[in-house]
Amino acid sequence: MNAFKGNVLQYVNLSTLLSLCGKEGNLRLGASLHASIFKTFPIFNSPGDQPDDDLLVMSNSLVSMYAKCGHVSDAEKIFESMENKDTISWNSVIWGFLAVQDFNRGIAFFNRMRGESSLYHLDKATITTLLSFCTERHLTNVIKMVHSVLILSGFEREVPVGNALVTGYFKCGCPQSAMKVFEEMPMRNVVTWTAVVSALQQNSIGRESLLAFYEMRNWVDANALTYASTLQACSGIRALVEGRQIHGLVLKSGFSSDMCVESALMDMYSKCGRMEAAIQIFEAARELDEVSMTVILTGLAQNGLVEEAIKLFIEIMRMGAKVDPNMVSAILGVFGVMTSLTLGKQVHSFVIKKQFFSNLFVSNGLINMYSKCGEFGESVKIFCRMNNRNSVSWNSIIAGYANHGHGHEALQLYEEMVLEGVEPTDVTFLSLLQACSHVGSIDKGMHLLESMSEVHGLRPRMEHYACIVDLLGRAGYLEEAKKFIESLPVEPTAFVWQALLGACNIHGNSEIGIYAACQLLQLDPNCTAAYVLMANIYSCQGRWNQRASFMRKMKELGVQKEAGVSWLEVENEVHSFVVRDRIHTKSEMIYEELKEIKGVQLRTNLGEIAISSHHTPSKPLTAWIPQMGGFLKMNFDGSFKHKLSPAGFDRIFRDRVRKKIH
Repeated sequence: MNAFKGNVLQYVNLSTLLSLCGKEGNLRLGASLHASIFKTFPIFNSPGDQPDDDLLVMSNSLVSMYAKCGHVSDAEKIFESMENKDTISWNSVIWGFLAVQDFNRGIAFFNRMRGESSLYHLDKATITTLLSFCTERHLTNVIKMVHSVLILSGFEREVPVGNALVTGYFKCGCPQSAMKVFEEMPMRNVVTWTAVVSALQQNSIGRESLLAFYEMRNWVDANALTYASTLQACSGIRALVEGRQIHGLVLKSGFSSDMCVESALMDMYSKCGRMEAAIQIFEAARELDEVSMTVILTGLAQNGLVEEAIKLFIEIMRMGAKVDPNMVSAILGVFGVMTSLTLGKQVHSFVIKKQFFSNLFVSNGLINMYSKCGEFGESVKIFCRMNNRNSVSWNSIIAGYANHGHGHEALQLYEEMVLEGVEPTDVTFLSLLQACSHVGSIDKGMHLLESMSEVHGLRPRMEHYACIVDLLGRAGYLEEAKKFIESLPVEPTAFVWQALLGACNIHGNSEIGIYAACQLLQLDPNCTAAYVLMANIYSCQGRWNQRASFMRKMKELGVQKEAGVSWLEVENEVHSFVVRDRIHTKSEMIYEELKEIKGVQLRTNLGEIAISSHHTPSKPLTAWIPQMGGFLKMNFDGSFKHKLSPAGFDRIFRDRVRKKIH
């Protein structure tokens, strides 16, 4: 007994050290301290000979340390060996099981604790511990059980318990129950209101989140987290006016330098299309972290400022700032046909160097980047190397196959996706319907549309209906496509009518084409596609007066056709060109090269180039010339005719221009 009393201070120090080991997750040091306790204090193994309070504190510290380090089995062994336990003992072991996602054991210990209620009493920590881990829909019954227990225990009037209950119901997808608890709370603090504002925003109920924020200001002052959550709600519903008002309140309340609030402000302005304001906040920030840099990169990408996003990312790299996977994922999102593939490959090299490939967002970004830049083979390689895949991974590769004309492969991948138990999304079906359109599989497309709602509970969007119209129209079923539109459960948008008009253009059907064009122009009088497509239909039918009428009306309304763009990459720089482009610094040299490629004669619509020769063959010779992308034919008169495929002519022109620019 005297030996124990002489080491009371040491027990207190060891308990503090064990607590620190738990917080830091330092199992090795914690286990060493555990061994030292048994070695230095052998009386620790004889519970009846030592003071109960000191032994209880030490035992609880050990249980908590092992639980926080994830070794719940060791925590349970110590817990079961304790003759004396208190509420802290129970809370520690319950927390440990819940932390490792072993909800059955955690709830079993909770029920066991309640069964021994004559010895141990539930406290606020017990209730809030359970509620804090109820974040999934399948745990709704657990929340309801805890809710009933806290009412019986008299904790329903405790503000921290009410806050945890509100948050738990929201996270489990029960917003009505959460709001009912909130409305019945006799007292609310800033945490309560912030929980409601934040949860409404996270549940995509942005307008209600703003209303809750305005109501909150009548009772308590908002904190930084409240402002950040409210600004995120403004981002979700693109509420620029309300966002500016809240920005004013942020400046007035002194939270403008808070990093979370700054990031939320940048996100709000970028989502609302005000990148100038977002950049001003970014440049004025005293300190930048990975979140703020990711937000501004994403904002630049979403607002079409691709060059600025790439320059900023390069500058961040040069500064030696820490680059995390989220930033890499953000910059990968800017790559497309108008960006340098070489730079994209450099980012890929950086991913390999930093070992970011295991991050799903980064891997998915690489798949999309290579697919959009035309290197779809690399997308397939990355997808095959991924150990873990989510719905975005499958959607990306299926969309890649569909966009690159591999419809059958896209549909086959969908079957594999279902077999792996990955639930498809509306984006999945959009790509699948596009694939069906490419391969002309009408029955498969209609079946997929029906399965969206009947099997997967997904509501088709207008884009899905437009894909079905395109599917029917491409196959020549224009009347059926028209009837499909007229039978839709919602009012068709311009997007759907444009799909029908495009199909009429393919098949030269002016009757349904005029009908579709009229419907389209009623919804969007300035739609360029309606005038151009109808002009094409009339041209194919030789109805030049009607074509001229459409083009004249188009000019009267001031509607201009957007010029097509071609591009090529030279030494990491992408050069873009439009018809009759004279803006490029080397345009004269490029036009000279084009004339040289055309040769003596370019025969319209045939893509044939005649080249003189002094050799006369005994019979016509024909050979496929890969370098020229077509067939080279030598006739009896000694002349050559080279019939180029469109891709072949394009390749020759690009190669020659690339050399000139270089």
